[in-house]
Amino acid sequence: MFLDPPYTARGGKRAGSRLYDHSNIDHAALFSILAEHEANFLMTYDPAPEIVELIHKHDFNAVGLFVKNGHHNKMREIVITSEPLFA
Repeated sequence: MFLDPPYTARGGKRAGSRLYDHSNIDHAALFSILAEHEANFLMTYDPAPEIVELIHKHDFNAVGLFVKNGHHNKMREIVITSEPLFA
């Protein structure tokens, strides 16, 4: 299953509140649901400290990468999975 939730919206100018009408989601609850779920998943997220903490808390696998936004600026994102990305 693929998930692409809104970026985190905390902290003023964070992209979540600027880009999404419904940016105020419970990120911790989403991570908890995925940890309890049996299915494999792949999810993309912004590398906010609270997201990195949730990755470690639930022992998910993650790799950082750079992507270009609509203005062709490089941005960091994290790809998070239930299974290792590289064997």
